[in-house]
This record gives sequence, structure tokens and C-alpha cells, in this order.
Amino acid sequence: MKNIIIASTSTVFGGKPLDYLLEALKVLFQDTSDILFIPYARPGGISHDDYTSRMATVFSTINKTLKGIHEFKNASEAIKQAKGIFIGGGNTFVLVSQLYKNDCINSLKTAINNGIPYLGTSAGSNICGLTMSTTNDMPVVYPPSFKTLGFVPFNINPHYLDPIENSKHMGETRETRINEFHHYNTQPVIGLREGSWIQVKGNEIQLKGTLKARVFEYEQDAYEIETNTFLNELK
Repeated sequence: MKNIIIASTSTVFGGKPLDYLLEALKVLFQDTSDILFIPYARPGGISHDDYTSRMATVFSTINKTLKGIHEFKNASEAIKQAKGIFIGGGNTFVLVSQLYKNDCINSLKTAINNGIPYLGTSAGSNICGLTMSTTNDMPVVYPPSFKTLGFVPFNINPHYLDPIENSKHMGETRETRINEFHHYNTQPVIGLREGSWIQVKGNEIQLKGTLKARVFEYEQDAYEIETNTFLNELK
């Protein structure tokens, strides 16, 4: 039974890393004290060691031990042996490229579909959708495929931002970009705002947190959903 938290971000503005999620993470990882961390997304180009150390400090506050996947000789085997998995934010192109390079995609699918608890934030949440094509990141590397883990039947746009009324910004809004995505693709997209997350328990998919999410469906007007709404029926 899948047991997943797909979070828009690790750090809500003004807060500390994962502070808004810590109670939920105690429940998610209640059956293990050891978590495998996959730091491949490397926010700002941070090293794997530094990223792992930073997140290990956070998890120590809930008595969990984090070990980076780069510390193992075989990344795929490390996933197969993991009792809990966390993939953090950064650049989704870099993350997906490294997952394919280290033969991790199928291992992740198998482990998490078999019930290993998983936390994804930002880039780590983006890859839970059908493809990574609604990431906000710069394409600094070219992964072998945009196909990702498919734990939910839609794409995710983490850090979703609403248009600012009377803004003089001349670039595209997130809504404009997602609508452009739907000129070429048909799967739904969830605009996941900062501080919200999607919880997957078995076959149930539910929006959690205090904020609404914005849903974009092919050839339909975008609409808002309330927290605690189930998302299983999106097509």
C-alpha cells in the first residue's frame, strides 16, 4: 500500500525546513528510524554531503537518522534495502538525470508501490507525477526521459504562484505556462501552493495543509479545490 507525502516545498517562507510537516512525518516514518535521503537535486549546486548533513539535522529533531544514497556503492540496491525514502528539492532536471544514470527509477517505483514510506519535496514531489514536464526549473542538463514515477495520475506544479493583481511583470504566469502545457499534453496538473501537500495512502489521494490547490484539466477552466479534497477522480 503506497504511503506517500508529496509536499510543495521543504521550507515555507519565514519558517524552518520541514517545520510545517514534522508532525505528519512522525506518522509517515513511524515504523523506521532510518531514512534513505536522495540529494541528487542539489539546490544551488550544494554538494551531496552538505545537503544530506543539512537535512539530517532536521530529521534528528524527530529522532530519525538520514543517510545519503551517494554513501552506498550501489544506489539501486540501497533503495531496495531502504525502510523510508526522502527526495528533497533542487533542480528537477538534475534529479531525474541522476535517477536514470544510477538506475534508480524502477527501484523507486517498486519500493514505494510496495509500501516503503516516501517523502518528496519540490523536485522530489514533481517526480511523483506522470512526467516532470510541469517543473519550474531551468533545463541545465538533459535527462534520458521526462517520464517519472507516476504515483499519482496527474502532473504536479510545486510552489504554485497566483498572478499578482496590478503587477507589471511581463513574463508568463504559472497558469499561462500550465495552459501552454495543455496544448501538447492531456493529463491534469495540480498547482500545489507553498505549505500544502498531497497525501497518498493506498489508492486514496488527498490534499492536505491549510491552503487550496488549483486544478488544471485539459480543455477545461481551471478551478480551486479545498484542503482535504480527494483527488482520485481526476482524468
